Amino acid sequence: MLRGLTLLLVLALGVADAASAQNVSRRGTTAAPFLTIGVGARGNALGGAFTATVDDATALYWNPAGLSQMTSSQAVTAHSEWLADVRHDFAGVAVPMAGGVVGASVTLLGVPEMVVRTELNQQGTGETFDAADLAVGLSYGRAITDRFSLGGTVKYVQQRIWNSTASSVAVDVGTQFRTDFFGGLTIGAQLSNFGSDLQLDGRDLRTFVDPAPSQEGNNGRIPADLALDRWSLPLDFRLGVVTRPLNTRLNQLTVAVDALHPSSNYESLNVGVEYGFRERFYLRGGYQGLFLDEAEGGLSLGVGVRQPLPYPDGMASIDLAYRDAGRLGQVQMIGLSLSF
Repeated sequence: MLRGLTLLLVLALGVADAASAQNVSRRGTTAAPFLTIGVGARGNALGGAFTATVDDATALYWNPAGLSQMTSSQAVTAHSEWLADVRHDFAGVAVPMAGGVVGASVTLLGVPEMVVRTELNQQGTGETFDAADLAVGLSYGRAITDRFSLGGTVKYVQQRIWNSTASSVAVDVGTQFRTDFFGGLTIGAQLSNFGSDLQLDGRDLRTFVDPAPSQEGNNGRIPADLALDRWSLPLDFRLGVVTRPLNTRLNQLTVAVDALHPSSNYESLNVGVEYGFRERFYLRGGYQGLFLDEAEGGLSLGVGVRQPLPYPDGMASIDLAYRDAGRLGQVQMIGLSLSF
């Protein structure tokens, strides 16, 4: 147990040293930031330290290699009341087949309708518009050996605002390696959102312009097709470790740490702790964004309940989570899952 916690501390110090050595952040320079929002109340309650920990259908997001730990089919849904009235929803299903576990997932992020305002109609034109993001993924994970698992996801990503859209295809690749020492230490890694750039296009970008507005006598109704820049997806690399220093039939204790190397921000660290009683009731806590410059909030808390169902492999779970977002407010999450 002590050696396992020492390894976690070494990982934390290494990330802290890397973060302090950085001088330039690419924050806000990538498209589709919704892809970096963690799904499920359990993973978020653990502060996002879930790369090596995940062993259920939310592995469709966190690390597809975690699918290999599933022995029964599972359907999961999760809802988050995100910041500024933004809604974040996830649904997935995973089924053991083809020598491993096959899964499919859908992630949606949407905002309420807003009033269209122009320079001449600042109170509104009478029209409304909305925006939404979508990711649809197909995943596969399997155990290569009794200790090593590999998984991958192919996903279609789309961003839309009013009548303009941008789309891309991306892949995630993840691994997990389980050991017999340090409390059953497991090491996980995932590279996510490796794909083509996004570029908005649509009829909202087809308009009329005056090619020389400073000159008189010009035709101000020249058709124009505006071309916007391309923006890369938020390519992320995560390395996580998890140890279970206490794992009896009555009590279970899990300690996890994830080191993050994103393309759109500084390096940081996520940590999480979970206590389980009789594998039925869970208390969770975590902190997200340790050593991250100008981070907002980070503390997360959560609870979970699992209830066996009267048929083979039947299990229902409900999880709740809270996350502090600093000056931006707070986020509440709920997750439901059904094993069958």
